[in-house]
Amino acid sequence: MKPVRWGVISTANIGTEKVLPGMMKSKLIDMQAIASRDLKLAQRWARKLGIRKAYGSYEEMLADPEIEAVYNPLPNHLHVPLTVAAVRAGKHVLCEKPIAMNAVEAGTLLDTLLALPEGRLVAEAFMVRHHPQWIEARKRARSGQIGEVRAIQAFFSYFLRDPKNVRNIADIGGGGILDIGCYPVVVSRFIFGDEPKRVVALVERDPDMKIDRLTSAIVDFGEGRRLDFTISTQLTAHQRVNIVGTKGRIEVPIPFNPPQGKVTRIYLDKSNKLGGGPAKSIPIRSADQYQLQGEAFSRAVRGVEKPLYGVEDAVRQMRVLDALFRSAETGRWETV
Repeated sequence: MKPVRWGVISTANIGTEKVLPGMMKSKLIDMQAIASRDLKLAQRWARKLGIRKAYGSYEEMLADPEIEAVYNPLPNHLHVPLTVAAVRAGKHVLCEKPIAMNAVEAGTLLDTLLALPEGRLVAEAFMVRHHPQWIEARKRARSGQIGEVRAIQAFFSYFLRDPKNVRNIADIGGGGILDIGCYPVVVSRFIFGDEPKRVVALVERDPDMKIDRLTSAIVDFGEGRRLDFTISTQLTAHQRVNIVGTKGRIEVPIPFNPPQGKVTRIYLDKSNKLGGGPAKSIPIRSADQYQLQGEAFSRAVRGVEKPLYGVEDAVRQMRVLDALFRSAETGRWETV
């Protein structure tokens, strides 16, 4: 397959430190350009990463006819505006999560895509759905190895108090639910293969920055299936997911940020013993989830395979996050 010619909007850390190094390992991806509102900054990162072109504005890069696909890792409030600008310029877009500030905004993006005379691909960058540890966990969960899957339990936290960090600026989409609360939601949808019916959430906000810093929630998928999770942006770093069935459980010890390009493990526990039974350690082949995500999108751009996820999926994801925020305000179960 002919490599897809990519450009990246902004020099955001998630892009320069994780996503771009992963994508640039692939023979299916030709990372041609990087754009910033600061030309010198774009040039510096272009040299550091080995990218041929640097632009001093997003618009200038979007006008480049050689660029076929764009990766958008801008702050959350700019995801939809710049993704819309990119698709109108004829580009396919892989947009960092969350794809929008809310489901209404995500719906605006979907309407824009549907109105275009030529199809453009847009996907939300949930790299975890491409990692082989999650592919394996889903296969085993759906195979009946742990019986009927009824519960998923997740924890995800890190500590960040810098008020200048975009994750801590409420007006532009900062806060825990949009940044990391989206991960337990997306992996539970991935495992159950279904959409939630209702949610209830308890949220604590930082008194100074006003961002949601600690959230615990229950997400009800109906038919006796549920996700319960806690996430925080001001607790010690920790990640864990347990998928629990009637005959066993699957544990994913580093579910969201596994080491890039290294072997990982999941655990299958069918012992039914308390206090740590003989769980089976299952090695997962070395992988870079950002590379795999970029390759899957590139193959879809070339028409080699159908897109795995599109904007419709992102809208459904945003509806769940919206319901969590509503529940935090009302103190009640909220329908998704």
